[in-house]
Amino acid sequence: MRESNEERISQAIILAAGEGQRLKPFTKLMPKVMLNIAHKPILQYVIEALAQNGIRRVVMIVGYRKEHVQDYFGSGSDFGMEIKYVTQPQQLGTAHALKHARDLADDRFLLISGDNMIEADTIAPLIKTKSNTMLIRAHEDISRYGVVIVSDGLVKEVIEKPEEKVSSLINTGMYVLDKDIFDFIGDEVRLTSVIQRMISQGYAIVAQHTAGVWLDAAYPWDILKLNDLTLGKISTSIGGTIEDGAIIKGLVSIGDGTIIRGNCYIVGPVAIGTDCEIGPSTCIFPATSIGNSVSISPFSVIRNSSIGSNVTIGPSSSIQDSIIASGTTVGTHFAARSGDATVKVENEYNQVKMGAIVGNYSEIGDNTVIEPGTIIGNNCRINAMKVISENIPDGGLVV
Repeated sequence: MRESNEERISQAIILAAGEGQRLKPFTKLMPKVMLNIAHKPILQYVIEALAQNGIRRVVMIVGYRKEHVQDYFGSGSDFGMEIKYVTQPQQLGTAHALKHARDLADDRFLLISGDNMIEADTIAPLIKTKSNTMLIRAHEDISRYGVVIVSDGLVKEVIEKPEEKVSSLINTGMYVLDKDIFDFIGDEVRLTSVIQRMISQGYAIVAQHTAGVWLDAAYPWDILKLNDLTLGKISTSIGGTIEDGAIIKGLVSIGDGTIIRGNCYIVGPVAIGTDCEIGPSTCIFPATSIGNSVSISPFSVIRNSSIGSNVTIGPSSSIQDSIIASGTTVGTHFAARSGDATVKVENEYNQVKMGAIVGNYSEIGDNTVIEPGTIIGNNCRINAMKVISENIPDGGLVV
């Protein structure tokens, strides 16, 4: 292993090329790393965690709908960072992605996924490590992750998605690596296979534990979990105009230009963006985020939901445990019902408690009810007086 005189890691390589197929319809139009959680893309939380640890130089590996990432982050100067981009033309795997960054990599660097919610404390233990290191953590559900076998503080094996619980420790996908790793990639596409190859040839990979925040948005309902976690840490900030009679309790953030009409009742944690209009006698309950330029008509009730920007919600609507993406319009007396449901995602069946999952730029007519766990795609049109209990694909029309 190459020895280094550097005391701290000063460069991060971020894997941000993936699509996130299980998060459709939301990732049909943007990469997973750009999904909004409480008004910020997931990738921005990663960038901020790096900056708080003093890492200002970043190589971003982009691919699927890369323009969304590059347009938002640019050179990185607005975020106090220096960002360089490399493109992975085909999203074949994490090792294949890393290989594209070889010419820009430092002798030692932090490798991190751009699609996991983290905080500064999560990666702090990695910054001063002088060995090849994998960040691991205990996790109840190991079925979706690489499980790590550790002996004497070193990684001995990584088993992807094991059928039996051989360990409760999982690989977070965050590493400190020296540049020797590029010599082991070859035609391999999975990074864990490359790590296993290094271990078999005598390279030591230290297992560094973390108990910090590390959350993966693998499915649409994970967005609500991340939303809840993030909103619980916001600061109260009241912008715009609050009319007489409106009641605001708890952690509530309201953006500039937003109007909260009389007799509204808002209980935090809630984040409301800029230039919104929240109609009279509307109730917004905890763990709800509302984007910018949203119009919510009177007598509506929203609870534990994520509402994108430029959404219009008609009067007397009821929305619970739901996600409504940007640009969508729903009519009067709309109901997104919540309950236990079996949701099919990418040929997987998942039992979850969920409301509606509604994609971008759809139009839903008056007096429409969406049953629990139903997925409405992007650019759908649903006429009035419908009860929707089956998934509607992108561009679907219900008459």
